[in-house]
Amino acid sequence: MQHQQGKKNLRGNFRNQGENNINFPHFFLSRILNLLQLKKTWRYLPLTICLLIGLVGCRGRIPTNAKPGASASPGQDENSKLTFFGVAFEQFDEVGRPIWKVNAKQAKYTKEKQIGEAENPSGELYQDGKVVYQITAEKADIEQDGKQLFLKGKIVATDPRNGIVLRGNELEWRPKEDLLIVRNQLQGTHKQLQAVAREAKVKTREQRMEFSGGVVATSADPQVQMKTEHLLWQIKAEKLIGDRPVQIDHYKNNQLSDRGTGNAAEVDLKTKIATLKQNAQIELLNPPMQITSNSINWNINAENLTTNSPIRVVHKAENVTVTANQGEMKIPQKTVYLTGNVNAIGQRRQSLQSQTLTWFLDNKLVEAQGNVVYQQAEPRLTFTGDTAVGNLQTENIVVKGGNTGNRVVTEIIPQERGRRE
Repeated sequence: MQHQQGKKNLRGNFRNQGENNINFPHFFLSRILNLLQLKKTWRYLPLTICLLIGLVGCRGRIPTNAKPGASASPGQDENSKLTFFGVAFEQFDEVGRPIWKVNAKQAKYTKEKQIGEAENPSGELYQDGKVVYQITAEKADIEQDGKQLFLKGKIVATDPRNGIVLRGNELEWRPKEDLLIVRNQLQGTHKQLQAVAREAKVKTREQRMEFSGGVVATSADPQVQMKTEHLLWQIKAEKLIGDRPVQIDHYKNNQLSDRGTGNAAEVDLKTKIATLKQNAQIELLNPPMQITSNSINWNINAENLTTNSPIRVVHKAENVTVTANQGEMKIPQKTVYLTGNVNAIGQRRQSLQSQTLTWFLDNKLVEAQGNVVYQQAEPRLTFTGDTAVGNLQTENIVVKGGNTGNRVVTEIIPQERGRRE
């Protein structure tokens, strides 16, 4: 009778402890020892073996109905933290397709906070039943509530479709919004591009990535660095789009060669053409030039600049400024082509107006055509013609043709106060 009462109490204690989920191994071991001390008999051997088997390990899946953000009170028992081995964090959509699977060799699950602290977790994120990102980490705090997955730790997320790798300390997956967020010391790498920012938002179906906060994107071919606060990467179209002030630095042999700025920009990674918009400006180091327009197309590999908008070109060393309706500059050839209402002004207020102008920067020579008007301040002279050739800086200009239809050549020599033939 006494033994029967002991067995009844044991079962009652097991049920209560099991409902509280507190320190299972310690409870089992103490009950086994008490049981063995009740009476040394073979009757209890099967029960002892079953209890020992239960102590070998705790394997299984972490519940998917955890709610992130719950906080534990200071008085909560440490026994509420359970350790699992070989765990899987999984979630499925309404039709049974996986939306995430994260495995870990070991994880500690806090009942009150409902957070899994996983060691060396790895897994997949799914969209429409297909893997869109593979994730790994050294350690991670995992929160899941059936709608989103949140990981903290040294996260690495890889897109198997295009080879993009994102690294950061926080990852958030919202499958219903088709949104992956990686933040906190974000680094992104790809064969075309490397980027750092505070945050990246990825639309997996569209293969579109949005960088924000201190964005620095670097391309190896051509060697270009792009800085802005907000950058959109259309991965399939191979385009970068910036809708904020942007700076693009072009390097040669790791030395800064040219710099472009604008209030917006678009870079085609396939054609290597950058389009700077809204107060667009290109600064060249050799020769020291500044090109300004509302929109400039910059072929970075060919080192060619073109614009169909009004353009202003300044040669800083020679103090020459030229404006026109549109223009083109071939940087390796050091040649500028300007069209429509061309007006070139030198440092002594001498000016040359024409319909077209070709400016050879190496030999400081200009060739003007169409309704040519040349003016200089000292001596005060004005000459018109069909074409003009010369050096604007030294005021040595030859104007050909005249309004009378006769062939007239006018040569201006400031030292001799001018001579007309």
